[in-house]
Amino acid sequence: MALDFTFTEEHDELRATIRAFLAEHSDELAVRAQMATERGYDPEVWTLLAEQLGLAGLIIPEVHGGAGMGYVELLVAMEEMGRALLCAPYLGTAVLATNALVACADAATQKDLLAQIAAGRAIVSLAHAEPNGRWDLAGITLRARAKGDGFELDGTKTWVLDGHVANALLVAARTDDGLGLFRVDARAEGLSRALIPSLDTTRKLATVELATTPAKLVSRGDQTANLERALALTTCALAAEQVGGAQRCLEMATDYAKTRLQFGRPIGSYQAIKHKCADMLVTVEFAKSAAYAACFAAANDAPDLLEAAALAKAYCSEAFFKVAAENIQVHGGMGFTWEHPAHLYFKRSKASDLLFGDAAHHRERLADSIGI
Repeated sequence: MALDFTFTEEHDELRATIRAFLAEHSDELAVRAQMATERGYDPEVWTLLAEQLGLAGLIIPEVHGGAGMGYVELLVAMEEMGRALLCAPYLGTAVLATNALVACADAATQKDLLAQIAAGRAIVSLAHAEPNGRWDLAGITLRARAKGDGFELDGTKTWVLDGHVANALLVAARTDDGLGLFRVDARAEGLSRALIPSLDTTRKLATVELATTPAKLVSRGDQTANLERALALTTCALAAEQVGGAQRCLEMATDYAKTRLQFGRPIGSYQAIKHKCADMLVTVEFAKSAAYAACFAAANDAPDLLEAAALAKAYCSEAFFKVAAENIQVHGGMGFTWEHPAHLYFKRSKASDLLFGDAAHHRERLADSIGI
């Protein structure tokens, strides 16, 4: 299926609007302030994102109060957020949890939670990964136990995006009918949540402990295929965010190479730096191609979505890490200091590489899916 990677004037206007907003609300000082907090984001900025820009409900259907847009618009938003290192529960709530709700949840749950997400009134987290270190759905071992009219959950979920501040949790667990999606209230008995110390403090992750915790089944039948698709869509969005971060690192490196003088010449005039910046440019452009292909495939409901998502996540993870590391090298000793933002992008790049599985994990999935 041939895809046309063309952005319209509306997409360009959306990008300009988001970039202007983030320049005001997610500059370096704001990022450093929010990453130092346990909550990890500014509620006022989150409200503005939802109410003024409609970004919290960007891919939520209009019937549930969202903008009803698709993955090309989300690509634009995620690129800009990655470029600005936005500290917000966007990936976990507006992307991952939203995809899971749309794909798996019953109508009543969708009506309730999607409307709250779109309005910026709720943080919702999907908990599927477990301490066994696996990101694929086959790694889910937690079983739901029927009790009365509901269910109880016992076990541990980890690497839960913004799980420590979520108003509601969506927990993936095994049932007699296969994989199910359960809703757990933030105040539920037996639920405990703890922030995980992380390399990337701009994105918060939590461990969720469930001890005979009451839960409501909000799906019907085996949700393996639906959750697989929801995760693939989310990795497409993450790849776009990685591209935005890599692009910003390239800009930082080339701007510095033009202005930093050594022996009376800009360091960018020296062949070693010139070649390094050129290699960074090529890496970023290839990463854009991979991420754009995945997001346009998502927007067009392409049959090879899972393969496109795996390829994009694998390539963009390595590309962002490489460019972030090279940015530090171009800046020399200053790039290693706490005061310079280069290390913030470097840490985000490594954490994003591991999130939802590293490059090797997705290459293996890609190889399996195409029969290699």
